[in-house]
Amino acid sequence: MRKLRFHPTEPLVMLATIVQWLVLATAVGALVGTACSLFLGLLFLSEGRLYGAPLWLLALVLPLGGLANGLLLHYGYRIGASNLKDEPIAAVNEQAGRMPFKTLWVKPVAALVTLGCGGSAGKEGPCSHVGAGIAAGVGQALRLNGELRKRLVACGVSAGFASVFGTPIAGAIYGVEMLAIGRIRHDFLFPGIVAGVTAFVVSRWWGVPYPEFEISFDARFTQVLFLKTVLVGVLCGLAALCFVELRNGVRAVFTHLQQRLALWPPLLPVIGGVLLVLLLVWVPTDYLGLSLPMMDRALQGESMPALGFLWKALLVAVTLGSGFYGGIVTPQFVIGAVTGSACAPLLGLEPAQGAAVGLVAVVAAASNTPIAAVLMGVELFGAGSIWYVSGACVAAFLMIGHRSVYPAQHLAYAKSAWIVARPDLPVGQEKVQLSYGMLRWWGDNLRRFRRWHEARKQGRPPGGG
Repeated sequence: MRKLRFHPTEPLVMLATIVQWLVLATAVGALVGTACSLFLGLLFLSEGRLYGAPLWLLALVLPLGGLANGLLLHYGYRIGASNLKDEPIAAVNEQAGRMPFKTLWVKPVAALVTLGCGGSAGKEGPCSHVGAGIAAGVGQALRLNGELRKRLVACGVSAGFASVFGTPIAGAIYGVEMLAIGRIRHDFLFPGIVAGVTAFVVSRWWGVPYPEFEISFDARFTQVLFLKTVLVGVLCGLAALCFVELRNGVRAVFTHLQQRLALWPPLLPVIGGVLLVLLLVWVPTDYLGLSLPMMDRALQGESMPALGFLWKALLVAVTLGSGFYGGIVTPQFVIGAVTGSACAPLLGLEPAQGAAVGLVAVVAAASNTPIAAVLMGVELFGAGSIWYVSGACVAAFLMIGHRSVYPAQHLAYAKSAWIVARPDLPVGQEKVQLSYGMLRWWGDNLRRFRRWHEARKQGRPPGGG
């Protein structure tokens, strides 16, 4: 009989770990919550002023905003040149929790310019970037080792998301889950939750407003209703797939254009601004900026156009693909709410219910964060929504395949046993393919079907001689 091994110092070490992260993560959460509150305050003063602007004004503002954005990103990074990547995911996965600190201000200012001039993007990107940068700076100042710095950077990302969306638990899980598809670092969870809750409380203390949604979900859950929400998730997964491919395609076109014509990099967002103006001849200006009023209308039960998700995805793809800077999660909210609202009546669901389910389902798909998306649904729409959002989020997560809005996101495990992929490579570099066993299974069944069909044509019993 095996003896249970127990060392008396283990509980003390675990207690010390809890205390350590209560101190470190609380400090980081407070700093990040304060910094994000300052950013959001400036954003609320500038964003949303151009929803009803005439086309001639947008034709001036968008290209000028593109030029300002391009100059800022081009020269801002020359001031504090570094060999470190300026991305939170890369900081955790590749750089042992290090980020360039001197350029921390560049992306938040660029985001204010992007959203202030009407570019279609999100607000969480700058906050997660600021959170990761502050956390990396704290880790380096305290001379922590690489593993602790990585946990601290993940704390900063979680705190940034929690501060923006007012969903501390979902924000904490998102900051951990986004690092890799199919794998969650459980040792990151406690620090992330502490930092997320702290950042949310601090931001609320600073006066950051958070929306409250009242959407009624029937407590009597049935299998038919569950299948309907799964179908909403499938459709939202396809909408997310369209969004990711559009953004990647536009980015590839602008990269090719720059290389082919040897264009000065700051000119690319100027071209993007001109293209946005041309698109606004057909696309309503409601899809500019954050587009939060449109999301709110969808969640209030207002019917949404069937192609609304495409217009938002296209404007975001041109904005970010051409070189403007902004977040990528808020557009997922809008795309999901519009998609869910548009398809809900076809499935016998209330438009507001479809919008709520779709909002989190697109986040689960495009960001590959189904657990965070389910928790986000609970925090935003109440515990009664969990049956509705869970199936939709996982279905959307599977439907998008091995794509992501984060090219640096690692692929830890394939989403299907029928898919083969080399683990722990960034999604943008990984090549997935059908497994040999799957191909053989299809071949064997195809041959059986052919033999059966021939036997039937010749009047022989299937399987007989």
